[in-house]
Amino acid sequence: MNIKATAFMLATALGATSLPIAAQEITWELANEYGKSSIMGVGDEAFIKAVDELSDGMIEVTPHYDGSIGYKSVDQFDAVGDGAIEIADTVMGAVAGIEPIFLLSSLPFIAGSDADAKLLFEVARPTYEEVFAKHNQVLLWATPWPPSGIWANSPITSQEELAALKIRAWDPSGVQTMSNAGANAVQISWADTVPQLASGAINAVLTSADGGVSVKFWEFLSNFTAVNYSMALNMVHMNKDVYDSLTEEQQQIVMQAAQVASDAAWAELGKRIAKNYEEMRANGVEITESVSPEFRASLVDSGEQVYADWLEKTGETGQSLLDEYRSKLGQ
Repeated sequence: MNIKATAFMLATALGATSLPIAAQEITWELANEYGKSSIMGVGDEAFIKAVDELSDGMIEVTPHYDGSIGYKSVDQFDAVGDGAIEIADTVMGAVAGIEPIFLLSSLPFIAGSDADAKLLFEVARPTYEEVFAKHNQVLLWATPWPPSGIWANSPITSQEELAALKIRAWDPSGVQTMSNAGANAVQISWADTVPQLASGAINAVLTSADGGVSVKFWEFLSNFTAVNYSMALNMVHMNKDVYDSLTEEQQQIVMQAAQVASDAAWAELGKRIAKNYEEMRANGVEITESVSPEFRASLVDSGEQVYADWLEKTGETGQSLLDEYRSKLGQ
């Protein structure tokens, strides 16, 4: 007789409420607005597998990709805090209106490499954990997006070309930067992006190559310009009441599985750009791999106000994080 069957028979005989939590099968739902094939999905799948193996099948996590459970990223934060779902994988720029600190990884041109993005997260993690705890949540791990660029129907290498775009951004930082640079920028959730492209309401998207590949942007857009705007983070967060109800051993299982997921996601990051570019070219997408120093400088200048506004909201906390990060970068 297997473990699940044994647990069920004991629960029937003794009453499930009288059993210690370790003897009961635990089931959780995990919400993700992005797809299973995305780099976020890679981390989620690694976590689900590790939890299952480490708990001998007693903890089961069911993923809901592509927003199929009904929550967009902006909704997932409160849904986890309120206990409507146990776990969510959320792009943090989308919830910066709730806690401005979450905009950090999306600040324009803040991280220039995988190593920079990871360092930025490690510097800020204690602060993130405090903010999650304030909202009845536990931070499990973060997944990095590959560098974001501009999907459009032609290369975007000048402010004149940028001005012709009605472009989707995922958070206020991107909207402000693209607007300052001359584009008509709007914040649109990921779940609504393809419908907006299909209707012609937008003609460009600020996101990574990975994001576009996951939903076949080549059906609407024929070029990707790698401006390397940011390497934003998704974070996976869990309801704190659920986490606190676990035994110490079960909590260790969750955190060990979270580390497995983190390792898988960051390892995947290094492979994604080449893999994405290969698939994009196979589907007719032209890739503009670099822009002129002058155009990049204009984009950087367009993002300066974003930093000022963010620091006004985050104060000493935000400034100390930037200072520590830049110090560790040797800047």
